[in-house]
Amino acid sequence: MKLLIDECLHTSLVERAHVAGHAADHVSRIGLGGRKDRELMAIVLDRDYTFVTNNRSDFMTLYGREPLHAGLIVLIPSVSPNRQRSLFDAVLKHLGQREPVNSVIEVEFRGAEIHCMEYQFP
Repeated sequence: MKLLIDECLHTSLVERAHVAGHAADHVSRIGLGGRKDRELMAIVLDRDYTFVTNNRSDFMTLYGREPLHAGLIVLIPSVSPNRQRSLFDAVLKHLGQREPVNSVIEVEFRGAEIHCMEYQFP
């Protein structure tokens, strides 16, 4: 799996992905910081990235227009870097080594537990 971490998320998620055996880049570290969502979407599709963000509403709209994509991971809600790492670790464990082609995975805290909800989209 090749992940692109959105600039709204902490850069430490890249290292977490590497430790789990995945390729990963962070938007701000590859010169894409400040790009509009639709510009990022074009890059995500062109480079076959699974995108990781907490910007659910905008990217659900963009992904809804695509018949084929490498997947979207949404960390809900906006939380501290430490809690982002916990959510991200949970979704990496949930996925294992499989790729989430045409899937959305939403990861959130429900009380003290982390819940991953995966579904096909569109």
